Amino acid sequence: MSLADPFAQRAAKSPSFAFLTRERLVLALLALFLVLVMVGSLSLGRHDVPFATTLKLAFRELTGQPIEAQDKQAAVVLFLIRLPRILMAFLVGAALSVAGAAYQALFRNPMVAPDILGVSSGAGVGASIALVLGFSTVGFHFMAFAFGLGAVFLVLLVTRIVGHGKSLLVMILVGVVISSLFGALGSFIKYLSADDQTLTAMVLWLMGSFAKSGAWANVPVMLIAFVVGVGPLYLSRWQINALAFGEEEAQAMGVSFERLRLLIVCASTVLTASAVALCGLIGWVGLIIPHLARFLVGPNFGRLMPSVLLGGGLFMVIVDSVVRIILPGEMPVGIVTSLIGAPLFIYVLCLGRKVWI
Repeated sequence: MSLADPFAQRAAKSPSFAFLTRERLVLALLALFLVLVMVGSLSLGRHDVPFATTLKLAFRELTGQPIEAQDKQAAVVLFLIRLPRILMAFLVGAALSVAGAAYQALFRNPMVAPDILGVSSGAGVGASIALVLGFSTVGFHFMAFAFGLGAVFLVLLVTRIVGHGKSLLVMILVGVVISSLFGALGSFIKYLSADDQTLTAMVLWLMGSFAKSGAWANVPVMLIAFVVGVGPLYLSRWQINALAFGEEEAQAMGVSFERLRLLIVCASTVLTASAVALCGLIGWVGLIIPHLARFLVGPNFGRLMPSVLLGGGLFMVIVDSVVRIILPGEMPVGIVTSLIGAPLFIYVLCLGRKVWI
């Protein structure tokens, strides 16, 4: 049996030309909306920059022409503050959404989120330790990333010992246990923290924000992690599709289930741990965006992944723009994603109750 595309026979029975046209239309609209939102987010904010000025400065920046004196302040706002933050929001939203879609395909469960294996709780402990010990910004991000990876590694180790490395259910249960354990450790560290300023920094970081993480120094780091995580998942898209038929069927198609599972877990962990380490805990994005994308393009991972990537990035840029522009005092973005994501997820479940329930 060919592994080129497990959904090929199903697609052949349906009007494939119309399906492909719909898919391309969805991707084109997502890309168009993403560009429009990014440009609009560049122009709008507490220091408004006219759209014509934004285009003029962008042209001068791309062509290497000098910036006029009256536009230097606007150039600083656009290219040193807003642009890296917008790019970071896009990368984080896309990374969390792709990780969520990959985990949902692996566990064949639409209720799975990117932090199912405890990466967020582990990163929270690492960040809390770094704050208590007074680490630098680089040390803080490294500790959060390392503890996030460590939590998932611990899940894999315990799963191999307890479930002989075969049961996905055992992995989920171990992930819940490890997540609870690291959550308790994080609460214990906060309880022992006598410095109110440190405790406040912990709480604010756990809420998620791009206010301090959206700098040019962090964009290349997130971009590298994004490529490292997304690349293997996209190259394995047809093997991931085979998981929809079950573990035994996938192995009959020639898929090495153990190797594919490890690849999905490692790639998704890199994506999630990087996003959490740089920007804090941002929930619901990796859970709700894959659901919405499935309604638009179907479950085929080869078609789903680009839609999830663009949709997650678009959603995060919109939320961060709302936080920057509309809300006074800049509420943490994690609060806004929860306020939007929870009701939206209930609505999606109602739409798809015949499928999921």
